[in-house]
Amino acid sequence: TCFAFLLAGLLVASANADAPEGQLPPAPQGKTLKLVWHDEFEGDRLDESKWTYRPDGKRKGGWWSRKAISLDGHGHLVITTFMDGDKPTDGCITTQGKFEHAFGYYVARAKFQKEPGHWSAFWITGPGVSKVGNGGRDGTEIDIMEKPWLDDRVTHNLHWDGYGEHHEHEGFKATVPGVMEGWHTFGLLWLPDEYVFYVDGKETWRSKAGGVCQVPQYMLLSDEIGPWAGDIADAKLPDQFMVDYVRVYDLVDAE
Repeated sequence: TCFAFLLAGLLVASANADAPEGQLPPAPQGKTLKLVWHDEFEGDRLDESKWTYRPDGKRKGGWWSRKAISLDGHGHLVITTFMDGDKPTDGCITTQGKFEHAFGYYVARAKFQKEPGHWSAFWITGPGVSKVGNGGRDGTEIDIMEKPWLDDRVTHNLHWDGYGEHHEHEGFKATVPGVMEGWHTFGLLWLPDEYVFYVDGKETWRSKAGGVCQVPQYMLLSDEIGPWAGDIADAKLPDQFMVDYVRVYDLVDAE
């Protein structure tokens, strides 16, 4: 128990050690942030007690395959975009069925792809997104970070009430100089009455769109192929989207 307590303390300390990008956001009055879930992507195999591979198959302008998912042995998840024969291929992992959560602070440290035609994302969703009639309260796709452009822009997006005729959306494009170079953190403080988005520990957008999701949802790390990001035929493949860690903190009463 003493070792576990020490380890948790070290993880919280390390989350703040790489300031400013690793800084935790300010907690509301009387609250503090407590680490409740994390993956540092150590070892050489994905931890399947925490993540599930999204099924192989057609996805947007390409294909998803678990062959695209690997760990590099140096503490990083790697999602590779490559040609599998004539199929442009990448992949996705999710915590669906293994960690589903509401509220708190969610953060990933990532390094972006370099080639056009595909985009990386860190997001949260659940089956309630397809429900219509209660805004986003019963389910919202929360895109903490999507990166379709090879420039300084990062986009945050919210989707609710399904993806058909009742679909609702609100989003924001943040400009972050130098975001294409090296490692950066992308965070969401999900409060019961507001979403607050962060890049490198600095607030970029806040929204109450949809009424704010009130139900547990799961996380995803993905790469997808499609024209939003340009033409995959122009890409020099393979290309990589890398993630150093994903961490989730709960808001708890301060002592």
